Amino acid sequence: MARPTSATIHTDALRHNLSQVRQRAPNSRVMAVVKADGYGHGLERVARALGGADAFGVAALSDAERLRAAGISQPILLLSGFDEPEDIARLRGLNVDTAVHHHSQLEMLEQAPAGDPIRCWLKLDTGMHRLGFAPEHVADAHARLSALRTVVGEVVLMNHFASSDEYDDSPSNGRQTRLQMRLFEQATAGLAGARSLANSAAVLGWPEAHTEWVRPGGALYGMSVVDGRTGADFGLRPAMTLSTRLISVNRIRKGERIGYAATWECPEDMDVGVAAIGYGDGYPRAAPAGTPVLVAGQETQVIGRVSMDLMTIDLRGVPDARVGAPVTLWGPELPVERIADAAGTISYELTCSITRRVRFVEG
Repeated sequence: MARPTSATIHTDALRHNLSQVRQRAPNSRVMAVVKADGYGHGLERVARALGGADAFGVAALSDAERLRAAGISQPILLLSGFDEPEDIARLRGLNVDTAVHHHSQLEMLEQAPAGDPIRCWLKLDTGMHRLGFAPEHVADAHARLSALRTVVGEVVLMNHFASSDEYDDSPSNGRQTRLQMRLFEQATAGLAGARSLANSAAVLGWPEAHTEWVRPGGALYGMSVVDGRTGADFGLRPAMTLSTRLISVNRIRKGERIGYAATWECPEDMDVGVAAIGYGDGYPRAAPAGTPVLVAGQETQVIGRVSMDLMTIDLRGVPDARVGAPVTLWGPELPVERIADAAGTISYELTCSITRRVRFVEG
């Protein structure tokens, strides 16, 4: 019998979330970010569902190759840019745009052999301090790119926010995001080209960052990284349900301990369920006792430590639970953000961590 663990991908939710992004940023074109295998939802599956997007963003050229092989014709942006001269030929062959964030990339483009020109997105570092040109070097980089025959059309100017999930009502009052927008405006003043500032959190909470392009990622999958708020709070729908079944129900006596390291003690005689899921499937081992889970649609909790293949569940609140009962780890009725919060991480990491032994289905 096949392992009952599955990830159901709700393609209607993906389309709904894209429509929500368009409603929030009606004057912007939408680049759907599908890196990390569509945030764990399946690259080709997600791209087909989001066929109404104006472009797609990926982190690896191999992802661009997969999208082109799947028949995706929209523009594709390599978000982290190319790494070596040989990549330029692959960009040309796939008709893929590239981010340019470092002087070494400028030099490679300047030395590239003649061929089809490439559309470039010039990335600024206004405070994330990861990739991008410092504001004082932007004008020179823009001029060099614009002068190249290997570059087609106007250079797009882009930024990446570090703290756009902190809104005006947050303790920090959005200070860093406002500073980044101000630095971007100053560094790009007078430079030709469309602008792209907003990631998912900025699409949802910073309308002043809605320039010619927005680049949502997690929001398209119905997820939020805003502290204390789920995607549903923004009108989004979860695009993944992770589920399995109980494979055992055992009566355990008061005082007995559950699981590895015997970390959880039964406070009374009670039924304990065993579900066929663990960190080998991508469920977080860090999820502590008390992390919510649904059994037959009723909320209860994980007890003991999550192991590689199994987890144990408190069935005191689900007295009718039997072997074969459905178990939902996250989905529309149990936001993934709640599990992420319990495990000390973010929802994006959870969906990206689903492993190959989990069966994916569309629903």
